[in-house]
Amino acid sequence: MNQQVLDEMYRIVDRCIHTDDLNGLMKSFIAARAEGGSVWAELAECSHRMLGGQSPHITKAAALAELIMLTLDIVDDLQDRDKEHKVWMKCPETFTLNAVLGFLMVFMGEIGQLQLHAGQTAPLLTTEVSQLIVSAVNGQQKDINPLVNIKDESDYFNMVQLKSGSLIRLACYMGYSLVESQGEEISGRIDELAYSLGVIAQIENDVNNLEQFKGGNDLLQRKRTLPILYMLSQGRDSFPELIQFYEGEQTAEAFMQESSRDCLEAIADSGCLEYARIIQSLYYDKAEELFESIPGQSPWRERFRQATLGRFGTRALGNNG
Repeated sequence: MNQQVLDEMYRIVDRCIHTDDLNGLMKSFIAARAEGGSVWAELAECSHRMLGGQSPHITKAAALAELIMLTLDIVDDLQDRDKEHKVWMKCPETFTLNAVLGFLMVFMGEIGQLQLHAGQTAPLLTTEVSQLIVSAVNGQQKDINPLVNIKDESDYFNMVQLKSGSLIRLACYMGYSLVESQGEEISGRIDELAYSLGVIAQIENDVNNLEQFKGGNDLLQRKRTLPILYMLSQGRDSFPELIQFYEGEQTAEAFMQESSRDCLEAIADSGCLEYARIIQSLYYDKAEELFESIPGQSPWRERFRQATLGRFGTRALGNNG
């Protein structure tokens, strides 16, 4: 995150949040995000500039992309309870919830101002942004209640497109919507690329999570990620305890105590991680093809690729080292 974007995020908070302790708390969340690294602002700016955009409002658009992604990440962490080291998980939850409300209202007010200033360049900005955020919320609900919403791979990919794909598309939209002549065909390719990138990123998270058999593990939370769905499809014969656990016949504590070693062996023997990597590679190839079909100016096109495909290239191609 560059300094201009960070400064703009602070200015946005200062313009709207006048209670000193809440203002300071929200800024501390922003600072923590900046220290940890984030690509959302870069996706917005690169999407804008590689298509020839020169809007004076792009820094604000990039800052707003970072603000809404930070807000949604905080909510996600509150739901999952698996990242207690984060600064927003260490303070009283009532304070964090107030900060979330503040970020949401600040974002909606500022996005309205951005559309007003952008004029005809971005006539549907607030409408499209709202729809993409709602899509991500729908996807998040499917993810946190998988026993109801995810029965097979089709349901999984639908969830991922809503949850992850919508967020990447949102960051890109915040940039290319401010370009006067981007064209529907090009923006459509970027949207399709965003969904493929969302699948690639989600599978990366799913594989990494399954390799860590501990309290926050997706399997112990009975989530139905791509590799877990693959294991469940074989579970009756190779690991019946997993089926029993997912059907509620065994608690997470009992399953972890009695079957953790067997589960680690089952994960290694099932081929579920290799299967997930193969599917990831297919989406990576599709994303590469889509990216090559999108024109763009240097160096922004190359920076966009590095921030997206460049993060997953070696692993998506099957190199787990």
